[in-house]
Amino acid sequence: MGADVKTLGSISAMSLFVEDVPEAKAFYQDVFGVPVVYEDEVSAALKFDNLLINLLQSSEGAGLVEPAPVADRSAGARFQVSIWVEDVDAVCAHLRDRGVTLLVGPVDRPWGMRVATFTDPAGHSWEVAQGLEAS
Repeated sequence: MGADVKTLGSISAMSLFVEDVPEAKAFYQDVFGVPVVYEDEVSAALKFDNLLINLLQSSEGAGLVEPAPVADRSAGARFQVSIWVEDVDAVCAHLRDRGVTLLVGPVDRPWGMRVATFTDPAGHSWEVAQGLEAS
């Protein structure tokens, strides 16, 4: 029998390559209120519900993705993570209170979501989104 492929639908951890681990860690703790569950000289792992976000010094990333290069922040957006919330406008007010600058939104999208986006200090794009009721 092969492996149980149902388990492939559950993301357990994501590593984000950052230039300044202490700055990124402070951002995630302040904005998301998540705890650090592991930390060393080149990384900090933060616990989101059922997901670990590992903030890894960019210079250490090559060991994880070689032979591919680690893209630098100036290369542009590298991915976007979306968090579904009940009230995008309330979350945006919370983000602004934390000094976060919104890049987009809040705005209603044609696919039935109200969204807003922002980036962390390393340039990773985050979106908060809520479903809109069908009229």
